[in-house]
Amino acid sequence: MTVKQPYNPHYDPLKDTSPGEGVDYAPSYWRYHAGPPPEDDGPITDDMEADVVLIGAGFTGLATAMFLAREHGIKAVVLEANQIGWGCTSRNGGQGHLAWGRLSRSQWVRKWGVDMARQLHANSLEGFEVFKSLTQDPEVDCEPQPLGNLLIAHSPQAMQHLEAESRLCNNILGYRTRTLDRATVHRDFMGDQESHGAMLEPEGIAVQPLKLAYSYARIARRHGARIHTSSPVQHWTTENGIHYLQTPGGTVKARAVGIATAGYTSPNLHSLTAYRNMPIMANSVWTRTLTDDEIEACGLRSTILTTDTRKLRYYYRLLPEKRLQIGTRSAISGADAQNARHLDVVHAAIARKFPALAGIETPWFSHGWMDISHDMMPRIVQPDPKQQIFYSQGYSGNGVSFSAYASRQLAALIAGQSLPERHLPIFNSPLPAHPLRPIRRMGQHLLYKYFQVLDKVS
Repeated sequence: MTVKQPYNPHYDPLKDTSPGEGVDYAPSYWRYHAGPPPEDDGPITDDMEADVVLIGAGFTGLATAMFLAREHGIKAVVLEANQIGWGCTSRNGGQGHLAWGRLSRSQWVRKWGVDMARQLHANSLEGFEVFKSLTQDPEVDCEPQPLGNLLIAHSPQAMQHLEAESRLCNNILGYRTRTLDRATVHRDFMGDQESHGAMLEPEGIAVQPLKLAYSYARIARRHGARIHTSSPVQHWTTENGIHYLQTPGGTVKARAVGIATAGYTSPNLHSLTAYRNMPIMANSVWTRTLTDDEIEACGLRSTILTTDTRKLRYYYRLLPEKRLQIGTRSAISGADAQNARHLDVVHAAIARKFPALAGIETPWFSHGWMDISHDMMPRIVQPDPKQQIFYSQGYSGNGVSFSAYASRQLAALIAGQSLPERHLPIFNSPLPAHPLRPIRRMGQHLLYKYFQVLDKVS
């Protein structure tokens, strides 16, 4: 771990040309709790050659390096601008959902029809097994909580939508969900005072995300991958099909490149990824350790991963070590990231949901950039068949679990395999670009205002 710069809370992927070089971690609880980072290979110090280079040492870059080595015998070189798991990998809620992107299953049906929705659902179940198996791997230390997924209705109208969604899951997809009334939620799970009921899904695993990333890194290096931290890609050229990636310490020459930079992808990195994601900030807080009396007063009877149904949703859970973690959407720009009002929004949510915790201390507060695709669906693709460039991005806030499956598929693509799932929307086209780039932030601001109104009236 080579720290050259202090953490910069105002970094903005739409404004800054680079996330830095050797920048320290964000002050998240996961970083505090994960222990020392695993060994890496330090910064690039000279020109070198590699068969495959992966850019970004978050979930996707690390897991792809692991799968390339374990399943294809390819020892990749991972280039990370800062630290292992530095981006949203160390700043998310640790919630492993059965979700491919942001669209609901009923939205799949409306967009592609019942047959494609069934295929996507089957693919999501198959992919979730990849994540589940990794959380059960003896080499992986990530504190898994395989208790399912609880989706809390924040209003009576939202409960009606959950009931319809549950019927579709059960009757059309054969996925056995249950709807719960408010009393059952309070009796069996938590005393969320905003709950009007919930939908319970059988699949869902909460993890300590940075420990998961550290495990991926250790396994990848044990199988021969190299992870170079403090090595941002500053310039990228391609000549005769060979890629030249310039870092502060030297240029790396590679046959193939996999891009795994998610919400931290600079528009300047490469034309194939420029403006393909909308970086959206989410913040998260972690409380002090709760007393047994506080846990009882809040009715916190489970560590199940939980989200509510707001457009600007909250995601929260009781950690095994008796802290409450809760997060939501945050500032729109990096310049506004540390504004106290964003922390106030989360404190107000804690007080509404769990009045006994009103005013509780939250020693850890951090934010990270998610990669929201413009059609709310991720992609695992080789966007130009003439170039050995690949990416897996657009997870839209569901990267904890999806990244495991996506990385395995990305590794297969890089290794030259044809994917049998090629016909699915997440494999058969690149991420769409945004048509109104100069005013995206203005549109986001107006959309948030609209969502705030919707969340109050529906």
